[in-house]
Amino acid sequence: MSHPLNRGIEFLESDAEPGNLLWQYLQSMNPETIAQLSKPSSVEVFQVMERNIVGLLGNLPSEHFGVTITTSREHLGRLMASAMISGYFLRNAEQRMTFEKSWQLTEANGSDL
Repeated sequence: MSHPLNRGIEFLESDAEPGNLLWQYLQSMNPETIAQLSKPSSVEVFQVMERNIVGLLGNLPSEHFGVTITTSREHLGRLMASAMISGYFLRNAEQRMTFEKSWQLTEANGSDL
């Protein structure tokens, strides 16, 4: 059995159709990995992502409007890529904020000694 990372590298090196490469890679991942990557690490990240996606799609309240969104495969792919990039950005920002808070606590504890 091949290592999951090696499986991903195989897809990156394949001659697959460019539009399907990401889809094939995602399909090759095990369900636990997909669940872990799909779950926001905090409520704050979830809320920011939700606002971002609502901003991209429009903000009509579904309880008052029968909202239907129609798009092409290409535009849906771009929306997905935008959401993924935003998610990576937010995750990195969250990690940096956590690191800086930890650093400040360390400095504060060090000056108390």
